[in-house]
Amino acid sequence: MINFDIQPLFPITLFGQEIWITQTIRNTWFIMLFLVGLAIFLRIKLRKMEEVPSGLQNVVETMVEASDAFVKSMAGEKLRFVGGWFFTAFAFILISNLSGLVGLRPPTADWATTFALALVTFLWIQISGIRGRGAGYLKTFIQPMPLFLPINLIGELSRPISLSLRLFGNVMAGLVIMTLLYSLAPIFVLIGVPVFLHAYFDLVMGLLQTYVFCALSLAFVGAAYGEPV
Repeated sequence: MINFDIQPLFPITLFGQEIWITQTIRNTWFIMLFLVGLAIFLRIKLRKMEEVPSGLQNVVETMVEASDAFVKSMAGEKLRFVGGWFFTAFAFILISNLSGLVGLRPPTADWATTFALALVTFLWIQISGIRGRGAGYLKTFIQPMPLFLPINLIGELSRPISLSLRLFGNVMAGLVIMTLLYSLAPIFVLIGVPVFLHAYFDLVMGLLQTYVFCALSLAFVGAAYGEPV
């Protein structure tokens, strides 16, 4: 029987409550440990920065500059301070999407994960809107007239839902197709064919959906900030 459900692994008791550790939680921990370990490794290797970068330092500086340029192009110069969060989110989502290549169930195939990420974007939108336009941002919820307040609120609340479902849906679709292939396809089909499908669903679509999520998030944050009024 084919099962696409997130499997519970083992329970832990916290403050008298039983909490189950699932595949998503375990795989998220793996990815977090990998990213933290990578950050520590780079920090140790780059303790002494060269004036003329080369090798690993050149790669890291190129990535940081590309991230900074991406944030400025999507959200504007005044919102460079959000770059740290979105660089981290980009790295986490990308590694999550690519984790299927090593046999893990991607955490982004769990709507709870993608919704949590989109919820942070939603908070950034509100913070940036108030920081950039103050009361003028709050007035946008009653434009063009107060009668439109419920509609504007629904539109605003739909953003994290649409962001999270777009990422979740694309990753989950790839997971379902690959699971069906491994479960139902004849053995001769499994020779070579999965390589190309993994390259498409995990690598190409994984990178594309990571970019789409971060680009849309930054665009929303930039639009909320706008120009001070």
